[in-house]
Amino acid sequence: MVSTRPRVQRKRAAEAPLHRRRIAASSHLSPAMHEKSKARLPRALPVRKGDTVRVMRGTFRGREGKVVSVDRVDGSVVVEGITIEKTDEKKVPRPIHASNLMITKLDDTDPWRRKKLQE
Repeated sequence: MVSTRPRVQRKRAAEAPLHRRRIAASSHLSPAMHEKSKARLPRALPVRKGDTVRVMRGTFRGREGKVVSVDRVDGSVVVEGITIEKTDEKKVPRPIHASNLMITKLDDTDPWRRKKLQE
């Protein structure tokens, strides 16, 4: 953080390039995963499609599900099974900010992530 002024921090976050927004859309690992891989993995990792997450804040607190999609621009994540009902009675997915989630199981289809877990 270069500036202490909130408006400058908000501006930098709003105008950040996608490679920085990917890192900003990170969630903490569950305590069990963190203990198991303390030396290898950091405390938080960017959320990816296929990860299993638990909602830690908001009205859906405690619910778990698989990540359906991640929006880097907003930093929001759509979790399977978490929907809201609109006024016309349609059920639509409710995006949740990545900081309000905790990763309970990583998607291990990516060779880089698999290698990181096994080291």
